Amino acid sequence: MTRSGTTQYRNLPAVDKLLRAEELTVAINSFGRESVREAARDTLARIRQQLQAGNKTLEDNLQQPEFYGNLCQSISELAESRSELSLKPVFNLTGTVNHTNLGRAPLPESAMDAIQRVSARAVNLEYDLTAGSRGDRDSHVEGLICQLTGAEAATVVNNNAAAVVLVLTTLAVGRDVLISRGELVEIGGAFRIPEVMGSAGCHLKEVGATNRTHLADYKRAIDEDSALLMKVHTSNYEIMGFSKSVAEPELAALAHQQGLPFVVDLGSGTLVDLAKYGLPREPTVADSLLQGADLVTFSGDKLLGGPQAGIIAGKHDLIARLKKNPLKRALRVDKLTLAALGAVLQLYDNPSELSRNLPILRDLTRKTEEIAVVAEEILPCVSRYVANEADVEIADCKSQIGSGALPVDLLASLAIKITPRAAKGTDNLLKELALRFRQLPVPVVGRIHDGSLFFDLRCLQDTKGFCRQLSN
Repeated sequence: MTRSGTTQYRNLPAVDKLLRAEELTVAINSFGRESVREAARDTLARIRQQLQAGNKTLEDNLQQPEFYGNLCQSISELAESRSELSLKPVFNLTGTVNHTNLGRAPLPESAMDAIQRVSARAVNLEYDLTAGSRGDRDSHVEGLICQLTGAEAATVVNNNAAAVVLVLTTLAVGRDVLISRGELVEIGGAFRIPEVMGSAGCHLKEVGATNRTHLADYKRAIDEDSALLMKVHTSNYEIMGFSKSVAEPELAALAHQQGLPFVVDLGSGTLVDLAKYGLPREPTVADSLLQGADLVTFSGDKLLGGPQAGIIAGKHDLIARLKKNPLKRALRVDKLTLAALGAVLQLYDNPSELSRNLPILRDLTRKTEEIAVVAEEILPCVSRYVANEADVEIADCKSQIGSGALPVDLLASLAIKITPRAAKGTDNLLKELALRFRQLPVPVVGRIHDGSLFFDLRCLQDTKGFCRQLSN
């Protein structure tokens, strides 16, 4: 370090003096004295390191009268940034509507209102107001689930993987679960059906071949160690060509003939026929129950459009056994989830308005004509933001439903396509552009493809908010 740098290093203000500065009063009142103290220490430590490295520009800046004010501002900004929660809203312009990494289905206003009503005060979560005694927290949504699916009873846990584990630990510990080899799927995050079964303490008994499984394969596999037959809806991939699977009514009949429960894991399962809304058809919970399933497990936060939850619907006696399993307590959901789920389920009572009131269905059924209006509105904003760095245009694209639902079915959409003008270092330029958009106050998340950055506009609703932050 230079001699002048050493002097300046020693003349930096002490932390205690900074905490008495009028310029930091607002920060202290907003973020707390200790938070500002830590921010001041870290800011001063960074300056000392730069001085030690011989930063001549910084040495010169220390001589300026405005340095003290700038220092306080830097401390305030650091304290503010540290006070922000890391979990924040983003613009999902990836082209995957139900994006697992971006929180899956956005909640409708009615669900957010329900969460607010129950979050700030005591509620009758497990209290029967009529009897004046302990109640069942599932009762707040069980009736709605049964009404919409035709099930005799239902229970709710924290996600669908947990629902499968609860079923298996209740009905099949130490025994065999029969499942087709073609249904041994990976359900995301490297969690696979065989591993889920292993963690539940039951034995996987594979039936048939990967591409073809026959009813006779199940018949031959059943013995005294068999606990149940299970069918997993392969919602995140599809086997094409020379393939065969056994229909649910046939499996149900075989299971019941042998005195075994038949369980269907629908995964992203839906409550309504999506074909009525112009979307590809996906099997519903009611379909599986009508076809003989004793229990059906499915997610609350995928095609259903609610909060993260795993729902089990089916026979009353089996649901009663699930509720008595000690693991049910570990997997149960809280009052916020139940409030949101109940509000979402109520929307299904008015199917004619469902695509307007349920955000996930609204986005999936959005017409390209409406998306085109959005594209024309934000094109100038994006063009100004990237200035002379890239060419910006509206391009055709395809959206996917996401979260393992209908993997081969794509939806026509439109995107803002951003292509760097510089030929060299295109990959780095694209990554830098994408990072710049992700660092906005409300991060914009798109996808890089074929030398361009794409923003699929299917899920963009707040166009004014999107453009406002680009112009600031």
